Amino acid sequence: MDVRRADGRYPGGDAAAGIATRHAFSFGAHYDPDNLRFGALIACNEERLEPGAGFDEHPHSHTEIVTWVVEGELTHRDSEGHETLVRPGDVQRLSSAGGVRHVERNDAGVPLTFVQMWLAPLEPGGDPAYEIVRGIADSTPYAVPEAGAMLHVRRLAPGERTAAPDAAYVYVHVVRGEVSLNGELLGPGDAARVTDAKDLEAVGVTPAELLVWEMARWEPAR
Repeated sequence: MDVRRADGRYPGGDAAAGIATRHAFSFGAHYDPDNLRFGALIACNEERLEPGAGFDEHPHSHTEIVTWVVEGELTHRDSEGHETLVRPGDVQRLSSAGGVRHVERNDAGVPLTFVQMWLAPLEPGGDPAYEIVRGIADSTPYAVPEAGAMLHVRRLAPGERTAAPDAAYVYVHVVRGEVSLNGELLGPGDAARVTDAKDLEAVGVTPAELLVWEMARWEPAR
C-alpha cells in the first residue's frame, strides 16, 4: 500500500482566473516519469473554481473522464451537444474516444469543488459518449468497462467499516473526513494505491466519503 498525502500533490491551475488545482499524477508542466499512472488511472485532480471561473473549450481524446462534485454545481458543455449541471452525488463520465471538446464552468454564485479522474481505455479510438448518473448510492458501483475499472462510492459514519474490493489495483481517494485504511490514517485529499489488494478494510474515524477505484491488471503496450 502506497499512501500519497494531500500536501504532496502537484499544484496547478490559475489563481488569477479563480482556478486552483492539485494533481495526484504527473500532469502538464509537472512531469514525473515515476508517477505517470496507477493501473488505468492517469489523473486524479482536485479542482476548486471560484464563482464565474472555469475551463474554456478544450480537446480530449482516448480518455475516460469521470467527475465527482464535492460542493457547488458544475456546468458541463461538449461538442456532442450535451449541456448538464453536475451536483454532489452525481457521477459524470465523458468518454472522449477519438476526440471531443468540452467546457467546464462554475456558473453558480458559490465556490465549486470537484474531483476529476482520467482513465486510459483498453483500446483507443471509437465514438465519444456521455453519461450522468444522478445521486449514486453506496451499494451501486459505477462501471467503466472501456478502462476495465469500477468506481465505488463509500460514505462512512464514525466506527463504520467497509471492505474494499479485492483487485489487481485499488485506488482509494478520501473526499472528506478521516478514515483508517488497514490501520493507516487518511484525511481529505489523501490517497492510497494498493497493488494486488486483498482483505482491505476502511473504518470511519469521522463522517467520511471515499472514492474507491477497482481496476483490472494493466500491462503496458508492447
